[in-house]
Amino acid sequence: MWWLPRALVKLLDTAEHAEAQWSLAVRTCQRCGAVADQPDQWRVRTDNGQQTVCPSCRTTTLRQYKGELNGHRYSVLSKKRAALEVSGWICAVCRDAPAAVLDHCHEHGYVRAPACQPCNTRERPNYLYSNDVYVTGRYVPLFRTQVQDWLRHWHRCDGCRARTTLPLPHLAALTAILVGEPLRPTHRDAGSSRGRRPCGELRASWTGSHHAPGSCMIKLSVDYCPSGEHRTLAQVMYREAVDRFGTWLAETAPAVAAAAGAGRHEAIPAQFRPVIPDASGEGQGLF
Repeated sequence: MWWLPRALVKLLDTAEHAEAQWSLAVRTCQRCGAVADQPDQWRVRTDNGQQTVCPSCRTTTLRQYKGELNGHRYSVLSKKRAALEVSGWICAVCRDAPAAVLDHCHEHGYVRAPACQPCNTRERPNYLYSNDVYVTGRYVPLFRTQVQDWLRHWHRCDGCRARTTLPLPHLAALTAILVGEPLRPTHRDAGSSRGRRPCGELRASWTGSHHAPGSCMIKLSVDYCPSGEHRTLAQVMYREAVDRFGTWLAETAPAVAAAAGAGRHEAIPAQFRPVIPDASGEGQGLF
């Protein structure tokens, strides 16, 4: 008999539970939810890597997403619909793999579209803190080589489309690319053909929130500078960042800009107005 510290026993139990969950996930069909007897029994190779698809689902043609969930709140659908119900659709972003989740806007709460797991995690911000993101290689393809698909996907949210904007983390990252990248210093690099390389890691952080645009400030800076400095490149107000995005959107994706219409972010209140409960005793109304 071995006596182990309680913390180590808890760690081993957690690892055992995680291993069991992973084993079940590998054996579960990503379309219908059926469970295979063996881990590799239904594994098939796709363009997005290995996936588990049962024989009956392999012969089923996935349908294209045509906006059936537009305007729906994720908080409502997540309670009414199982996640596997989206598996009948093909991913609305890459239009290649079967959908596995309902991607939604975390700021406005609207469902965007069914998406496969790789696409759902590809647009996830590279958070340093809750109000801090690193603008690494993850964002560059989204705003450049794959920009048409991702802008169309982000603007499936009614809130983002009506205000012609992006969720704050994505807006901060785009502002860093548009404003911070040209200001980013360079250093000599003997291994580069140009002889210079960009300084450190581009970072975007903000104070406030999109609910109070008058006080929301996006700060662009560079971390891990070879010279040991942490440089502040610029500070951009939220409304200025939204205006820059509207101009950039009209030039980059005219079809998406036309579908969104004229920018209406001026309707955002200058100050956040808290909800005050009616204390008159005549019902539970809010004013």
